Amino acid sequence: MSQDEIIVGLDIGSTSVKVAVGQRTMTDENKLKLHIIGAVEHEAEGINRGVITSIEDAVDSVAKALDKAEKLTGIPIEQAWVSISGGHIISQISKGVVAVSKTDGEIREEDVERAIEAARTVTCPPNYEILHVIPRSFTVDGQSNIKDPVGMTGVRLEVETYIIEGLSSQIKNLTKCVYQTGLDIDDIVLAVLATADAVLTKKQKELGVAVVNIGGATTSISVFEQGDLLTTSIIPIGSEHITSDIAIGLRTSIDVAEDIKIKYGQAIVKGLDKKDEFDLAEFDDQEEGNVSKKYLAEIIEARVEEIMDKINEELKKIDRAGALPGGVIITGAGAKLPKILDSAKNRLQLPASLGYPYDIVSVMDKVNDLSFTTAIGLVKWGHSLARQRKGISRFKTVAGVTGKMKKWFKSITP
Repeated sequence: MSQDEIIVGLDIGSTSVKVAVGQRTMTDENKLKLHIIGAVEHEAEGINRGVITSIEDAVDSVAKALDKAEKLTGIPIEQAWVSISGGHIISQISKGVVAVSKTDGEIREEDVERAIEAARTVTCPPNYEILHVIPRSFTVDGQSNIKDPVGMTGVRLEVETYIIEGLSSQIKNLTKCVYQTGLDIDDIVLAVLATADAVLTKKQKELGVAVVNIGGATTSISVFEQGDLLTTSIIPIGSEHITSDIAIGLRTSIDVAEDIKIKYGQAIVKGLDKKDEFDLAEFDDQEEGNVSKKYLAEIIEARVEEIMDKINEELKKIDRAGALPGGVIITGAGAKLPKILDSAKNRLQLPASLGYPYDIVSVMDKVNDLSFTTAIGLVKWGHSLARQRKGISRFKTVAGVTGKMKKWFKSITP
């Protein structure tokens, strides 16, 4: 099997490392289709809130996840699309202006490339590197809001881009961690963009929609409108914080609190009876006492409402609070919490639905596991770029950085 047919997504999260393996196949209609042939996860160590805190532990976690994926699929994994997240991610708007190169005035792909490169010359904060340069809209000779200027005639081409940047040290730690497992990096992709790629349709992006990925330690947000990315942000609160609140509130261990959350937890109190209880002993023989399910829901509801309020604050910053026709699409491990959509509808005043990957083929149950959407999104990202190689990629990424890192790492490896 050719390695070109295989696309691997490596989602390095705070609580687990997930690997999704996709295969590109031709359908009877002679169209490329993406088939997910493997999806595995392994508990993450050495990673906190999307940031690597121990290279050795992180390498071990990634290596074990890759080993599981190879055993499941029977395919050697040589390269992957890798996610990045964390509170160090920042963004800014930049514009690039160029003169149309050809004398006939027709705008070609190379003109668009030059305009995007001109936008890259923005000044980054100290110790930051560009991850993505995403074109929003083009202007040709003063005519604005053009989506694709190729083939048009003009003299002056301008592009407005959304630039996403990450801390250089964190990018290098991530690439070093992956290379130490013997894996090559296709590219590094902001996790929430990959998630959006997995769960959003073109129509939703046109209407105006927010994607919310509730992970273990962080909640990531991306907002789209008229097909363009409006903003991305990362909130340092996730489903682990809900578990911690339960552990404190019920005076129990984190492991027991997690089990309780999975079995009896829900995001809102409404509809629960105070007399409806469960026994702590069913989770741990050393625990004793009955707990009201309503009291448990009160603990969870407070933290979920905090997360929703933080999301609303991010929407207010771009004047989209309560004003996204496509609503909010919630995914990630934290989205498995029952009644979380009710909480989102109440606090955000928007339509809400769960985000499952679409337009893929698989017999694996984990494809419909909300915690795997980023890993599957990375596979879809690689699949989309493979189809676009002859044209212009909308997402200029950090390939140059990882290329340099790879050369450096190989030079010091005995």
